[in-house]
Amino acid sequence: MIAARLIALGTGYLFGLFQTGYLYGKSQGIDIRKEGSGNAGATNSLRVLGLKAGLITFAGDLFKAIFAVLLMHLIFGSRYPEAVTVLGLYAGFGTVLGHNFPFYLKFQGGKGIACTSGVILAVCPQAAPFCLLLFIGSIAVTRYVSLGSILVVTAFLIQVILFGQMGWLSTAPAYLPEFYAVSACFTAMALWRHRANIGRLLHGTENKIGMKKKDGKEE
Repeated sequence: MIAARLIALGTGYLFGLFQTGYLYGKSQGIDIRKEGSGNAGATNSLRVLGLKAGLITFAGDLFKAIFAVLLMHLIFGSRYPEAVTVLGLYAGFGTVLGHNFPFYLKFQGGKGIACTSGVILAVCPQAAPFCLLLFIGSIAVTRYVSLGSILVVTAFLIQVILFGQMGWLSTAPAYLPEFYAVSACFTAMALWRHRANIGRLLHGTENKIGMKKKDGKEE
């Protein structure tokens, strides 16, 4: 299983290297990492390049995580049927690592929220409805995308633990502690990547989606 875990992580990392926002920006003659927040994810693509770019980036980052998880089921489903969900989770986390730290872009990528959303859909779909409602509701009320992202990854971890204890996860009981631990890595990574946003939220200086600067440009 150690080798399988490493294969899952490595495969996920390779999937994560498909930088949707960066590639789309390049097709428009823009390096998204040098514009806006300097982030290569969906939110910065939305702010810098518009709604179409934001949606394309989000979809690309979402599905690369889903595909990485599904590939683990194809590779290890028959060999490790009781642990394949955990291996899918490792692949999903590898995708987040590849997305956040792409070696060919000097490790300057995104924050992994769209990728994490893909992992939620592929590994723990029963957690998706509440996460989605929480994300949409928090943004509708506060207009802080970062806050919505932080709430989603936190809610994901809480739900994983609750569902696991209730027997609602498609994982053998022996692998539940590992499932919780890897899930916690998603939350920890997202919080760390949003540490600057958290500081601005605490000080009331975080950018709101749709906010206009004095020159008329969006924050």
